[in-house]
Formats: sequence, structure tokens, C-alpha cells
Amino acid sequence: MKILIINCSPVRNGATAEIVNIVKDHVHTGNEVRSICIDDYEIALCKGCRTCHITAQCFQKDDVAALMEQYEWADKIVSVSPSYWADIPGQFKVFIDRCTPWCNTHEPHAKLSAGKKGYTIALRTGPSMPECERIISSIEHFHGHLEIESCGKLGLCSIEYKEDIAARIDEIKEFCNTILN
Repeated sequence: MKILIINCSPVRNGATAEIVNIVKDHVHTGNEVRSICIDDYEIALCKGCRTCHITAQCFQKDDVAALMEQYEWADKIVSVSPSYWADIPGQFKVFIDRCTPWCNTHEPHAKLSAGKKGYTIALRTGPSMPECERIISSIEHFHGHLEIESCGKLGLCSIEYKEDIAARIDEIKEFCNTILN
């Protein structure tokens, strides 16, 4: 099985990256696993021109196609996102906006191979789960338009620093078992 784990944060070495590493370490046996950081890709803002509704591709030349190749490679996609003002980070939102050529709400549209499964881990510094649920909802909505089946979600509150993850490691590993099944 091919598993792609995405750090939806622009921070390559924070709590989100640490969770990505835990997931990667837990699911690697018997699987091909790649982890990437959204900030490793240059993604231009969507211009809202809707040309992609006619051509099924964006006229802008940046790293979106390379990132979508990672999605195409994977059987399972795990998105790990922190909260930035009660939602996904702007860099990941810009990527989602640029995926309009793959959106199933218009024809023609580019398509990923069928049968992909999506999993989401949301984390936030505060104690309120509704904020994690909002992040999860944003990512699952995105998955739905790409026809990626949402198969699992985990919300983690009170995570600000890497050190805060130690108390939640069993919960994260248990969620990894969901990914493996």
C-alpha cells in the first residue's frame, strides 16, 4: 500500500511535523510511505478565472501538478493540519483552491484514480474540539470533491509544542491502526 502523509503546516519541525513523523514510523512496515510538507511547494494563488472549468487544467505553472502527482501515487492520504485561526493554514487553503481543475462539480475535470482513501488529523493549542472538527470538515470537503473517500479522523486539543504530543502518543498510534486497516 502507498501512503502519503501531508504536513499541512508551513512549519517543518513543529508539533504537526512531529505527528507526521509518528504516523510515518507507525505505518511504514509493509507499505511505501512518503511524507511531504505543503511549504516545500510553490503554489500560486487561484485567480478565479474559471479557465479550468473549460480546460480541466490551470494556466499557472507552479508546483500544484507535482503535488497532485503525489496524490495520484498514493492509495491512502493522511492530512495532518494545525489550526490557524480556527481552520487550515493558508498555504494548504491556497493548494485546495488551486485543485479546482480536479473538482468534480464541473465537466470536464481532471481526475485522480478511483479508490483513494483519506484520513485527517487536526491539532490545536486550545481545549475546544469544535475547532478541530472545523479543520477536519474543511479537509473532508476537499477530499469529497476529489472523490477521495474520507475514512478516519482524529482531533487533538491542547497541542502547542512537540512536548505536548507525548501524552497523546497512544491515541495517535491507535489512529494509525485505522489507517492500516
